[in-house]
Amino acid sequence: MRLALLSLACLSALPALAAAAPPPGETPVLHEIGTAPSAARIEADIRKLVSFGTRHTLSSQTDPVRGVGAATRWIHDEFERISRDCGGCLEVRYVKGTVQGEPRIPDPVEVVSVIAIQRGTADPNRYVIMSGDIDSRASDVMDASSDAPGANDNASGVAGTLEAARVLSKYTFPGSIVYAALSGEEQGLFGGKFLAEEAQREGWRITGVLNNDMIGNSAGINGVVENNTARVFAEGTRANETAEEARLRRFTGGEVDSPTRNLARYVDRMAAYVPNLDVMMIYRLDRFARGGHHRPFNDLGYPAVRVMETNEHYDRQHQDLRTEDGRIYGDTLEGVDFDYAAKLTALNAVSLAALAWAPPPPANVSIEGAVSADTTLKWTRAPAAQAPHLAGYRVHWRLTTEPRWTHSRWVGDVESFTLENVVIDNYFFGVSAVAKDGTESPVVFPGPAGSFGGY
Repeated sequence: MRLALLSLACLSALPALAAAAPPPGETPVLHEIGTAPSAARIEADIRKLVSFGTRHTLSSQTDPVRGVGAATRWIHDEFERISRDCGGCLEVRYVKGTVQGEPRIPDPVEVVSVIAIQRGTADPNRYVIMSGDIDSRASDVMDASSDAPGANDNASGVAGTLEAARVLSKYTFPGSIVYAALSGEEQGLFGGKFLAEEAQREGWRITGVLNNDMIGNSAGINGVVENNTARVFAEGTRANETAEEARLRRFTGGEVDSPTRNLARYVDRMAAYVPNLDVMMIYRLDRFARGGHHRPFNDLGYPAVRVMETNEHYDRQHQDLRTEDGRIYGDTLEGVDFDYAAKLTALNAVSLAALAWAPPPPANVSIEGAVSADTTLKWTRAPAAQAPHLAGYRVHWRLTTEPRWTHSRWVGDVESFTLENVVIDNYFFGVSAVAKDGTESPVVFPGPAGSFGGY
């Protein structure tokens, strides 16, 4: 009789044990997305963007076939075509602002960007953003009349953004995805500034911005030809960190665990879903003393990285079309590897999809364990409406000298967990939220240094 009762007790515990089991370690649909972008479609889009002659911010806004205005209207129309194919799933609109009195825009100019929003089904105010830059330039940054094809810089980024919209609009996501073609980059990052400020005014909860600026060149000026790596640039501490937050970080760490750095680690992990691609994480805002359209988002404290080719060819950037002493200059179609651009587009697509499918990153993550053998992490569970597919949480830790998270433990649907005999002094720690399908949020480092924001 006692044996029978024990058997019944064991059987009754099985559902609870099953519910506590971790979700799958990978998400098969991301493998499909990782091979879905079409090099042929990306090539067609780049050729179309090049056909406008120049897309300089100060070029014609009204000419029907040449200049930035014609290019911007075509991008808007292309997003509308993509939306029609998915039954109107994209909200397509312009983001505008007038600039004047700037070194590169002395007279009033309307800077016009295009965005397409794929609205989330459960948590529409949580956003992930992919962007590319519309504008191009010649050697003289103020030259708005010479041909400036901008095939790689940055028709490749815009074409990748359009293609990601084609691929991901076939799916639905709990969170929202924004596909952005931003203008005014070469003249001062104004398109990104206007969109970041709008996001701040409207209270967008941004999990990540993936700015794509030159994703099509696989042959570098250094002589290296390589199509199996991508660079992801990510700044350290937040640009808008307060003095009190800096004081706390000095004593608890977080210099290499800003949300931007953990977003970069996330993109690095997602490269596993793209055949023959590895990510080189670079712990810097951008290339040395240079900038890109992710920076206006970083300026406001949002996690934002730059995704780009590993080997640049400077003869193909910011150059008049010419040949000197047998050396060819100019950003033309001949310098674009369309298969490589498709591969980096796929990296963006799987990252966007995973971020939008995953639950929101944990909020209010804290840590304690000083002068103790154990380390305890605490966090706030996401509201059920924002995370309907939440399975639970995973805690992570790594040696302080490791660039990537090396250890993790599934802890279930709880709001705190203690790692016994793991000493707080020896490691960095974090928490991620995991969906039932296995998609996972970025890891959140405890305290304000690593916070992705609240719910």
